[in-house]
Amino acid sequence: MAASRTIFVAGAGIGGLTAALALAARGFRVVILEKAERLEEAGAGLQLSPNASRVLIDLGLQPRLAARAVTPEAVSIMSAQSGGEIVRLPLGEAASARAGAPYWVMHRADLQAALQAEVNDNPDIELRLGCQFEDTAVHAKGLTVVQRRGVTRQQEVAMALVGADGIWSSVRQHLFPQAQPQFTGLIAWRGTLDTTRLPREYTARRVQLWMGPNAHLVAYPISAARQINIVAVVAGDWNRPGWSAPGDIGEIKNVFSAPQWPSTARMIVGAVDEWRKWALFTVPGGEWSTGAIALLGDAAHAMLPFAAQGAGMAIEDAAVLAKCLGETQNEGAASIARAMQRYAKLRLPRITQVQRAARQSGRIYHLTGPAASARDLAIKLMGASRVLARQDWIYDWRA
Repeated sequence: MAASRTIFVAGAGIGGLTAALALAARGFRVVILEKAERLEEAGAGLQLSPNASRVLIDLGLQPRLAARAVTPEAVSIMSAQSGGEIVRLPLGEAASARAGAPYWVMHRADLQAALQAEVNDNPDIELRLGCQFEDTAVHAKGLTVVQRRGVTRQQEVAMALVGADGIWSSVRQHLFPQAQPQFTGLIAWRGTLDTTRLPREYTARRVQLWMGPNAHLVAYPISAARQINIVAVVAGDWNRPGWSAPGDIGEIKNVFSAPQWPSTARMIVGAVDEWRKWALFTVPGGEWSTGAIALLGDAAHAMLPFAAQGAGMAIEDAAVLAKCLGETQNEGAASIARAMQRYAKLRLPRITQVQRAARQSGRIYHLTGPAASARDLAIKLMGASRVLARQDWIYDWRA
């Protein structure tokens, strides 16, 4: 394939791998640069609602994912204030059929492994592990992408560069150094446990969301329902950059102690033997592209996880970016730049709306006292169908 049809993608996370597959499906040659020597699990579970899963299915990933994913039967919204479930939102196969795509929960490593296997099988994609994006220069023939492997530097010409290298993006730092991640004052604690560690009534195929005072707890099955993924989000000052650090069991147990939290929530937290924590940062602003370079996923718009759409938005980004570049009438610099601008323009309203929904959900989850009681009553009165209907604008999205 001609060199002018080559696009470089920095980062082999979920967004970068999906973008590579989507771009290759549009006829481009793709080179992925990933600084890690091998792809490893970062985080634990994730939720993929129909807006994201249909993109992956369209890219041919259903056979690889179906055996790894879990289709939850429901989302149980629980309240520490009331001590139990206040509403159950039905999902399952019937809901998947209505949405035209499944609602999946799975281990992040399972999704990344499936994406990597699909990438490895595609002759138009080259994945370079242990190879880091370093710099880029614009010229008449397109871009020169500078990459480094150890002490060796290499330069190659490409038609475009996609920065999918996460919240601490090197590509974003090169383009928009003023757009720095901002600490939110929240910390996510993550752990997993075997389903055998909990009573059967707490290991059903459903997502549990516990709302409580200045914290919330989420639990759902992953790894073909052999494990339970646990995420606890709490307020705090610890803000070390990065993805993961050891968490003290006593510290997180203290947050979920009685009488603020009921025994079921405390049991779930207490069943985890090893916790990892990371500070939650967001990336402000809407500067996602310049010339033939664009940002994608967390590099562009890292958001709070309270809409369960972080991975989903990166997957959507990949589909829209590939569509915009695929519709380019020629490969000149001006045409590529217009495609990148169109991608950013199309994505900004959607991302802004989801970011706003995530922030609002976080405030609602962490209410205390009379405000929490009013929230619980309002959700009960709305009922499952109306609560679900309020999510349709997210789930119905199509590229």
